[in-house]
Amino acid sequence: MEQDKVRKYEEFVDRRLKPDLVHAIAQRDKVFEQQKVFSDLRRNIENLEKNSVTSLRTMVNLGSEIYMQADVPDTRHIFVDVGLGFHVEFTWSEALNFIAAREEKLSSQIEEYTRLIASIKAQIKMVCEGIRELLQLPVSEMEPKYY
Repeated sequence: MEQDKVRKYEEFVDRRLKPDLVHAIAQRDKVFEQQKVFSDLRRNIENLEKNSVTSLRTMVNLGSEIYMQADVPDTRHIFVDVGLGFHVEFTWSEALNFIAAREEKLSSQIEEYTRLIASIKAQIKMVCEGIRELLQLPVSEMEPKYY
């Protein structure tokens, strides 16, 4: 009877909690990547402003690591990917305002995912503790092997 309960708890951890934890961590990592992209863009715009750069020559990745030289005659207007495949033309100040708002939203998403991850880890720990009690093991013998 107790072995069935232990097996069910272990299956719950393996089939539900572990995949949920992996998914939440992957989602938070994606948000971290987005945050880095916007941070880099903000830094680049600030450098353009600071150095009064109005034209630019650069290399553009066309895909598959094939690059082409590009001339940007007017850097005062830039196109920013605002999501869902849409790009909006911004001035530097408009872009910085948009980036600040997006970074704030991304930070709150990171906090939400971090709380979710902590909650899932707590659930895993609680189930492991339940298994330990069912098996009547001392606290030191049950190593947390699930996370």
